[in-house]
Amino acid sequence: MRRGPDHREDTRRWPALAPALDRAIQDPDWTLDFVEEVQDESEPALAEARHFSTYKVWDLLRFLLARTEFPVNVTHGEEPFAEEQDWEYGPSRYLRPERVRLAAEALRATSYVQLVRDVDHAELTSAEVYPLGWREPSTLEWGRPWCDDLKQFIEAAARSNDAMFVWLD
Repeated sequence: MRRGPDHREDTRRWPALAPALDRAIQDPDWTLDFVEEVQDESEPALAEARHFSTYKVWDLLRFLLARTEFPVNVTHGEEPFAEEQDWEYGPSRYLRPERVRLAAEALRATSYVQLVRDVDHAELTSAEVYPLGWREPSTLEWGRPWCDDLKQFIEAAARSNDAMFVWLD
């Protein structure tokens, strides 16, 4: 994995992967090279991006989406991939294109206001939602921009019929 001054050990990354999914599954070394190449690209607008990071918000998003019984696990992925390879903090998982489309559809119908409705900041603390420090109710607003960007990224991937790899970096 590429490391540099912007590296965060607690980042979820979603590179969009077009129809090469079969090759990616069969050749994990190629996939890792591809992912590293995508990470090194300049950051285009989300509609064209092949890579997205939720920074430290990944666990908050996991928690909020789980509360709504969200139909797709966009924060951890769903299908195991290259379990014997270490992608920093464990193996990568992926979402097939049809699951990406379902996630985009469900995210379109889910606002951030809905996600945080009735969430008590103390509940986040007791659930030990990373990165901790949920002492004030206003801290929930911290996740809004990443949630909005994640929606845009997944929507673009769905329009392109892309699969997505998800991992903790």
